[in-house]
Amino acid sequence: MTPLITVKNLEVRAAKRNLLSIPYFEIQEGEIVGIMGPNGAGKSTFIKALSLLEKPAQGTIFYKNQNISDELTLKMRRKFAVAMQQPLLLDTTVFQNVAIGLKLRNYPRQEVTQKVLFWLEKFRIGHLAKKHAAHLSGGEAQRVNLARAMVLEPEVLFLDEPFSALDFPTKVQLLKDIKSIIGQTKTTTVFVSHDLMELKYLAETLAILIDGELKQTGSTSEVLSSPNASASTFINDWKSLLQ
Repeated sequence: MTPLITVKNLEVRAAKRNLLSIPYFEIQEGEIVGIMGPNGAGKSTFIKALSLLEKPAQGTIFYKNQNISDELTLKMRRKFAVAMQQPLLLDTTVFQNVAIGLKLRNYPRQEVTQKVLFWLEKFRIGHLAKKHAAHLSGGEAQRVNLARAMVLEPEVLFLDEPFSALDFPTKVQLLKDIKSIIGQTKTTTVFVSHDLMELKYLAETLAILIDGELKQTGSTSEVLSSPNASASTFINDWKSLLQ
């Protein structure tokens, strides 16, 4: 099976320092990939490079066997959607926040309305359509953020710690909902988190990133139950915190 995304010899640098060095990495179509590592490991940098928001210093990214490393174009970026930890919502209503991407792509007004209302309902926030974004709770704002990403029907959804600022009950319900939605749409998803509970629940594949390097990649259950020498200290430290 040809991977949807393949990374070869990817390097990202800043001020002559390597932030990321990935010899090889691949993502299958429909896969949910979790990326975990300590603070400063390069997780957000990896997401930005994969989603074409940051141009790597060197290396190649293939999308369906097509080299897209130099294709930082609007057309290519529109295959991807990114939801960050902070929703960064616009100073307007929930409806308009979710609609903005479709409007920028010149969708007909009636289609915009249909799609926005559909995704507001999927994320259980249809009743908030006319509410101003400034008056939302943290959980509501993150639901708007995710609906704004999914309304674009991306081929790949990138999630950069979207649940980390939420209280536990809010996080659990949103995790259930996003897992159901990703499963229904079969959206390929790359999910960055520092929370083992989130990753065990959502990710089928887990990649451990430390100091800008991938230390282990495999099925989530395999990586957590049998970490290799490079990843074991980090994973075992996390497990001890959960006990």
